[in-house]
Amino acid sequence: MYSRLLRPPKDKSFFLFGPRGTGKTTWVKTVFPKALYLDLLESELFNDLLASPQRLESLIPLKFDDWIVLDEIQRVPELLNEVHRLIEKRRYRFVLTGSSARKIRRKGYNLLGGRALAYSMHQLTTIELGKDFDLKHSLRYGHLPAAYLESDPKAFLESYVGAYLREEIQQEGLTRNLSAFSRFLEAASFSQGSTLSLSSVARDCAVGRKVVEDYFAILEDLLIGYRLPVFAKKAKRRIVVHPKFYFFDVGLYRTLRPMGPLDVPEEAEGIAFESLLFQELKAINDCLGLGYQIYYWRTANNLEVDFVLYGAKGIFAFEVKRTGKVSGNVLSGLKAFLKDYPMAKAFFIYGGERRMREGQIDVVPLETALKELPALLGQSKPVL
Repeated sequence: MYSRLLRPPKDKSFFLFGPRGTGKTTWVKTVFPKALYLDLLESELFNDLLASPQRLESLIPLKFDDWIVLDEIQRVPELLNEVHRLIEKRRYRFVLTGSSARKIRRKGYNLLGGRALAYSMHQLTTIELGKDFDLKHSLRYGHLPAAYLESDPKAFLESYVGAYLREEIQQEGLTRNLSAFSRFLEAASFSQGSTLSLSSVARDCAVGRKVVEDYFAILEDLLIGYRLPVFAKKAKRRIVVHPKFYFFDVGLYRTLRPMGPLDVPEEAEGIAFESLLFQELKAINDCLGLGYQIYYWRTANNLEVDFVLYGAKGIFAFEVKRTGKVSGNVLSGLKAFLKDYPMAKAFFIYGGERRMREGQIDVVPLETALKELPALLGQSKPVL
């Protein structure tokens, strides 16, 4: 197991949400080796607790004083009332893992009203991979743990997509038309890193616009897709209003994105560059508790910055290009952003090998940026 950046609270119950395959169960069993582990994917346990959530207390030994893990809590959200009661009555400490908060929100549960913290488990970061990190491999297969541990990462990712269709979509009854949803996933892959047009996606997968909106909401609920809002705080220019879209892992995107004879490989590679930085920014921000909100910035006349991190500690702007040279107008978006937000720290992340400066802009090779991301954001490098 790779050492992870995530650090649990010492004595407070917490939720741990993250997509399937990110290593939640492995991490929990390693960090809490003496915990009482209850897996809601086990049919008998699932049926018992679904029929009678109050049976949970009877499964806990008398005078038990270690952690209690409820894995895949979204399968029986009614258990949260019982968890709430046991936290109050017995002072038990729970770890509540899940790959979706959809049912919890839909049934009106309030994540225990502040009695439990909320954490996110992401795929591996470059820092966590350490000496195993290989940029070429990461750009093709992403950072899910199995993508680095399996002998055939391509086959793993193809089965991963199928598992989501079967287990998450079909079993949870999120959509009745798996064929349409499968077409939607492929169409959505062409929106990776782009300003999202629901009408265009709906046309490409031959379903209604409202259905596509519901499908994107499903991706977000399952934590495998994100819509990135535009940064418009104290805007001095006319800004676009539509979000950008990203699948959570570059390997998932590359698996879903079809490549035919008319497709340009360099286009997919360029989006992979951008996607890899996005997933690292999100993971580092969440795992280290940096507290930034992540946006993108784009004006009505197409000046753009790929990622803007905004928080109490400052503003950070990142533009990502696959190019190996800093020439032409590749810095025009960052320069425009700095005119409007001169207090920001700006980075141009590219495919070259030399680190340099262009005025206020720090030009950093992608591999260097991934390895030094906490430092770029003003944090000391975490100790694993």
